[in-house]
Amino acid sequence: MKRFEGKTVVVTGSARGQGAAEAQRFLEEGANVVINDVLDEEGAALAARYGERAIYVRHDVTNEESWRGLFNATERKFGRCDALVNNAGVYRPASIADTTVDMMEKFFQVNQLGTLLGMKHAVPLLKKSGGGAIINISSIAGLRGFANAIAYGSTKWAVRGMTKVAASELAGDRIRVNSVHPGFIATDMLRENSDETNRVGAEAAPLKRHGEASEVAALVSFLASDEAAFITGAEIAIDGGWAI
Repeated sequence: MKRFEGKTVVVTGSARGQGAAEAQRFLEEGANVVINDVLDEEGAALAARYGERAIYVRHDVTNEESWRGLFNATERKFGRCDALVNNAGVYRPASIADTTVDMMEKFFQVNQLGTLLGMKHAVPLLKKSGGGAIINISSIAGLRGFANAIAYGSTKWAVRGMTKVAASELAGDRIRVNSVHPGFIATDMLRENSDETNRVGAEAAPLKRHGEASEVAALVSFLASDEAAFITGAEIAIDGGWAI
């Protein structure tokens, strides 16, 4: 399918893992993609594989000036933006007792503030392009409570809430906003968990396995496409049934 020919997509945290899978899915479907991260070597190598249809921009989602630079670079190179995927995020388990102020601040800055700044600075170029889509990557930890995840979970619940506010506010500009809630996905992020936690993560899911980054990417590309033109403000779990 070439659903995104002539369109441009920005995917944050896309040098590796789930973000890289999302970027590659859009490229395979014909999009121009702005790959961005703080992992310069991996991000630049991924962009180089796709020639003129991909660029790499070093980008810190916690920094407002960096967001301005990212969308300026997007417009200079491709002239438009049709979708933003707020994928960048951090995760590390910790009990309430072990959660420090510095840890909470880091989770807030990347997972929550980064998502807000992305939406804020994407809107002008999305509007200029005639509308588009924002997909915010939350988590099943934004749908239900998990022990030892108060910092992570609280920011992912916030992403879920901000998505609904943005969907309401931006509908008149023809900008759709949805949140995606992955469960246990087989990426490097799972290394933060114990082997036992990851084993339970697979066995407790009705589908009895971890998800693949490519499966999340397929959902994200659908939500960004015209096939999802009547979907906004939705929260969609892709978790093997954990949220049932």
